[in-house]
Amino acid sequence: MATGTDIRTYFNGKWHEGDVPVMRAADHGAWLGSTVFDGARYCYGMAPDLWAHCERVNKSAQALMITPTYSTQEIFDIVWEGLKLYPQDAALYIRPMYWALQGDVSAIVPAPDATGFAISLEAIPMAPDDATVTLTTTRFHRPVLSDNVTNAKAGCLYPNNARMLAEARSKGYGNALVADAMGNVAESATANVFLVRNGEIFTPIPNGTFLAGITRKRHITNLRTAGVAVHETVLTFDDFKQADEVFLTGNMNKVTGVSRFDDTEYDANGPLTRTARELYWEWARTQE
Repeated sequence: MATGTDIRTYFNGKWHEGDVPVMRAADHGAWLGSTVFDGARYCYGMAPDLWAHCERVNKSAQALMITPTYSTQEIFDIVWEGLKLYPQDAALYIRPMYWALQGDVSAIVPAPDATGFAISLEAIPMAPDDATVTLTTTRFHRPVLSDNVTNAKAGCLYPNNARMLAEARSKGYGNALVADAMGNVAESATANVFLVRNGEIFTPIPNGTFLAGITRKRHITNLRTAGVAVHETVLTFDDFKQADEVFLTGNMNKVTGVSRFDDTEYDANGPLTRTARELYWEWARTQE
């Protein structure tokens, strides 16, 4: 099932109209979950940090013992070839992906140099700047590297995220604020998280339980360059109850203000949330 509309697929060396079939039932990725992807955005005529997303999909493949078959430059160039098939004002989700085609003698370990590759472009609108979300807790937590491939953007991680989201929605909230295995806050079910307190910004320190996102890193750099204090540190749920603002960051919508965490309400698009968003687009406009 597609997420968006107006889909184009790169597969077997060329771009195709529509959401074409790319995986077979006996592919290793289909029955043993050896799939990785990355997600970038094209909007307002820009594809911010596209190179970094193309680079990360290769690193994710290697983390799952899948042999990458395209260089970062090749993926980058193919994506731009596909983007030119759309109007300049299109808002697109860019998703390069790999999967293993077969296993080794054990069947479990992906065989080297047996790799499937595709890129999906989908038209998905950007959320409005004033969009907000509510958060609650969940009984599910982020795994650690000894349990799962937390150093990759792997499809096998997402059923756990789905459980988090489903639980939050069953409680009447839009997303979940998620703990790591030690009970400290890691991220939300879908994006990295920041809080604002007394004019300074805090975000969970990367500890191997969640991907410290490309967009997260960009926000930290932008904010520090602008003179805003940003701290990567251990954060508890109580820290979020004492925050002035909370916002999520991710590739899909860049910055999303949080209006409430359980019974704690925030200024959902407060001064530093707006600053993070404005600095991001100011930076993006200098990259194209």
